[in-house]
Amino acid sequence: MRNNNTIALVAILLLVAVALYLVLPFPHPTWLVRSETAGTSGNFAGLKLGLDLQGGTQVMLEADVAEGQTLAPGAIDTAKRIVENRVNGLGVSEAVVQKQGDTRIIAELPGVSNPDQAVETIRSTGQLEFVDPKGTTLQQGMIINTTNRPDSVQKTQAAIAAGTRESAPIPYPDQVFETAMTGDVLKTATARADQVGKWEIAFLLTDAGKGKFYDFTSTHIGQPMAIVLDGVVLSAPVINAAIRDQGVITGQFTREEAESLGVQMQYGALPVPLKLADIRTIGATLGQDSIQRSLIAGLIGVLAVMIFMVAMYRVPGIIADVALLCYIIFNLAIYKFVPVTLTLAGIAGFILSIGIAVDANILIFERTKEELRSGRSPRLAVEAGFSRAWSAIIDSHVTTLIGCLVLYIFGNTFGASIVKGYALTLAIGVALSLFTAVFLTRVFMRALLRTQMRSETAHAIVGY
Repeated sequence: MRNNNTIALVAILLLVAVALYLVLPFPHPTWLVRSETAGTSGNFAGLKLGLDLQGGTQVMLEADVAEGQTLAPGAIDTAKRIVENRVNGLGVSEAVVQKQGDTRIIAELPGVSNPDQAVETIRSTGQLEFVDPKGTTLQQGMIINTTNRPDSVQKTQAAIAAGTRESAPIPYPDQVFETAMTGDVLKTATARADQVGKWEIAFLLTDAGKGKFYDFTSTHIGQPMAIVLDGVVLSAPVINAAIRDQGVITGQFTREEAESLGVQMQYGALPVPLKLADIRTIGATLGQDSIQRSLIAGLIGVLAVMIFMVAMYRVPGIIADVALLCYIIFNLAIYKFVPVTLTLAGIAGFILSIGIAVDANILIFERTKEELRSGRSPRLAVEAGFSRAWSAIIDSHVTTLIGCLVLYIFGNTFGASIVKGYALTLAIGVALSLFTAVFLTRVFMRALLRTQMRSETAHAIVGY
């Protein structure tokens, strides 16, 4: 048993060393600590921060359907997935996209510098078409009707009236242009700068789209092909050669426009139009104040718990405090490694889990005292204390984890990211407390009692 305890003690020290390496501000490879890729504005001490701590924008989108019209089954789920892909394509760190009810989607965008551009990108229907003008002159910015979307003029005019898109000429209101292909032929679409610094969108074709694109371009060399997004002409280049694998969309794009269009093109069209139901902006100042207050509350809570444990249990209390410090280090390491997006509610869950971790030690120590009073030796009393307190500890932890699961499902179903953050950090803390309270404290107590000592000294060490 002594050799096993020594091995366990060495393993604990190695775990603590690895956790400290993750937590402390050392250079880390991105595959090991992914939270640090967010940049300095998106993290605190290397931890990823949520919208309420970092600041940013919360957007609520609602399905824009006519009165009495019902959504197709799964339409809002598909829209949520596309919106999530678009948000990730924008490079927003740790964005949260959730469905709320049957018609709404909530997107939380931490650290977004241009919320208007982001909102327009994620809510645009994003229907890309390659149109055959058949000799008609089409220029960038024109609004046209296509065979794939014959109502594009009306919808675009409505968008202009609502102020969501800049005005553009409609030179052929009664003409319908033939859609040769849709955006389904695209595999990727990426914004990039050309050799002279002008922004363009480079695209790759899918295996199924290569044949369609080649057949059309090979038979229309020397003729224009209009590239249309949501009824608006992005570009109308002349086909110089047959295209089979990849191509480039040019136009008078700014960097932001090219990146936004690339995201919309790559991640497909929304199955249902979305309208802006609500938008809220949270300032970074409020988040910084919340972080400072949370740190103060956390430090006070930890110090109060540690003082209480030493006052009540003396040497075992000190051991519990050491295990508690290890517990905090392990939590922070997991937050960075997973990574976990830390919100204000998540910090509250973490602080609460500290009390749960110490509660397990209290059960063990009180059970150990009972064993000592019954006449057992200190070593046997410690072993019996851990063994007989285990059932109560596992029951309380499992019930707490069940509660965390219910809260997480509730938060995920109704778009309450605050509830999800609280449930996640509390669940991680509860699971870790089983390890630190039962395993770490037991190894430390065994190491302390391993040496030969007088009975009265051993009794004093275990707190009786």
